[in-house]
Amino acid sequence: MANFNYIDVGLKDYKECWDYQEELLKDVSDDKRALKHASEKNHFILVEHPHVYTLGKSGDESNLLAAGDFLKKIDATFYKINRGGDITYHGPGQLVGYPIIDLEYYKIGVREYIEKMEDAIIATIAEYGVEGGRKEGATGVWLQPDHKVRARKICAIGVRVSRYVTMHGFALNVNTDMRYYNYINPCGFASSAVTSLQQELGHEVSMDEVKKVAMEKFNSLY
Repeated sequence: MANFNYIDVGLKDYKECWDYQEELLKDVSDDKRALKHASEKNHFILVEHPHVYTLGKSGDESNLLAAGDFLKKIDATFYKINRGGDITYHGPGQLVGYPIIDLEYYKIGVREYIEKMEDAIIATIAEYGVEGGRKEGATGVWLQPDHKVRARKICAIGVRVSRYVTMHGFALNVNTDMRYYNYINPCGFASSAVTSLQQELGHEVSMDEVKKVAMEKFNSLY
């Protein structure tokens, strides 16, 4: 079982947290170069962000449906970033996780890493009686993924891997204000195809509890 170094930074500005990720990425990468083999160092940031939209390097900016002035009106910011995937939203009530780990140390490739992340989130929401799964042709965790109409995404995933060291990660909707999805086509899909634990259960969920469950599930998979 892994023993990740979880760092809960609470509510933190997106750019500040991105810079922090880069610092930790350098820490692991420098350790790897010094050792000349895989690094045992690992960092796992847990965070909530103020309202922000992020666009992956292969994303389509037309999936952002709101202009700059309107973003200011809804107190949201926008960043083009260096992960994979299209556009997504982060905000209060959403659990975001950024593992900064050396995949060579865990002897896994990028695809398996993403699948492990999906498995951990599927196991996390199962603790609340919510059944998640994978949708063909899409990353992340979905509910009723094979249903043509009812398929809806509860967790987005977008990562960057540099010399097998990871950054960015997942965004699980817990008590998220779902109205903010009306201003994007999240990950290229219609905004109606998103959901949260609160929306599925009909009541607010303890974020501290979800963090604890998620940490247990991630530890158990490595």
